[in-house]
Amino acid sequence: MKNIILLAGLLSICSLTASAQSPQLWNNKQCAVVLTYDDAIDVDLDNVIPALDSMKLKGTFYLIGSSPVVDKRMPEWRLAAKHGHELGNHALYHPCDGSLPGRSFVSPDHDLSKYTVSRAVSEVRLNNTLLKAIDGKTERTFAYPCGDLSIGGVLFYDQLKKDFAGARGVSPGMQTAANVKLDNIRCYGINGQSAEYMINLVKQAQQSHTLLVFLFHGVGGGHSLNVDLQAHSKLLHYLKNNQKTIWVAPMVDVAKIIAAQQASKTAIPKNIMKN
Repeated sequence: MKNIILLAGLLSICSLTASAQSPQLWNNKQCAVVLTYDDAIDVDLDNVIPALDSMKLKGTFYLIGSSPVVDKRMPEWRLAAKHGHELGNHALYHPCDGSLPGRSFVSPDHDLSKYTVSRAVSEVRLNNTLLKAIDGKTERTFAYPCGDLSIGGVLFYDQLKKDFAGARGVSPGMQTAANVKLDNIRCYGINGQSAEYMINLVKQAQQSHTLLVFLFHGVGGGHSLNVDLQAHSKLLHYLKNNQKTIWVAPMVDVAKIIAAQQASKTAIPKNIMKN
């Protein structure tokens, strides 16, 4: 009898593993692709959103609250949210750890290494208040400025987990929903890569039934980290032409379905683990 119970438990585990990798998870499609755009710059509104809207694709735009582009073009951001794009939180001042190599661009006032955890948390929450005033929404995701996770060895996002559906990092990788860490979602930063490179990433995600997140800054200019406008357009056309098998959605929607899937995983009964 014990052997039968053990076998049933192993079959259950296999079933859960298969379910975690099932293409049915991603809104009944092979994979999920999230298009994210950082820093709230003019090209987001001038180049990206018109391109996405023309194909009825939705993206996530991580806004820095202090950006003059947020202030001067607020009605356009509000319209973008109304059209289904996510306005994500990229902190109020985009603080980065200036103590790290290659960080000469970090200003002393917004050097994360000189922040307290409470200051960082307060500024992120203040940015949430601003974003809610723009789009009226209470659910969104966060993106770590410069990918910096900690202050003095303390993971500041630990105090923000209840404020967001998830947080995007900067490390590359594709993962099944079961393996995604919602406090540091992996992504592929794009800076000069070709359309073929980006489309090949999508094809890999389709084959492996995984989550693929793109991280863009400039699109057709506007930032030192940039992707060619035509290359970006080719990627969007591939996604549109394969929408029957690819789920393209804002990060908040994908994070919520991942959280639900992870929460639904059934724990292995203790008696199964007994010999």
